[in-house]
Amino acid sequence: MNRNPDVRWKQRFEHFERALGLLRDALAQGPAALNQLEKEGVVQRFEYTLELAWKTVKDYLEGSGIVLTSVTPRQVIKDAFAAKILADGQTWIAMIDHRTLLSHTYDPVNFEEAVVAIHDRYLPALQQVRNQYCPVRSRIAATGYDKCSRELCC
Repeated sequence: MNRNPDVRWKQRFEHFERALGLLRDALAQGPAALNQLEKEGVVQRFEYTLELAWKTVKDYLEGSGIVLTSVTPRQVIKDAFAAKILADGQTWIAMIDHRTLLSHTYDPVNFEEAVVAIHDRYLPALQQVRNQYCPVRSRIAATGYDKCSRELCC
């Protein structure tokens, strides 16, 4: 992998975009339409999509010349919110908290709440980041394509 920060965030963005598409596909019919195994798959997809999202943001911040004092998901989210890269810092912190909770405990109530939150709150926030990093979104929409490719946006 190329270690040039400008290229690195673009490469990570491509992986994030693919993961987000898989998460979006899994939730296309809403959480109520999913069986237990499918919900577990949604949680897994959410976990790796969130991981790629915050790391994409980290790489973008570093590529933009911002020096990060700490490279933890929570701190990167705070720094990105302060830099006005993330619109809703509270939702992103809630994502981190939900991911941590799901990774360390299994409570059926928390699990179901998390799946609904992934659909209702977290997927739109992840999509917002995707759209922000794809500056030709309007050009893509005009051509009828809903996928941002490296050639078009990065």
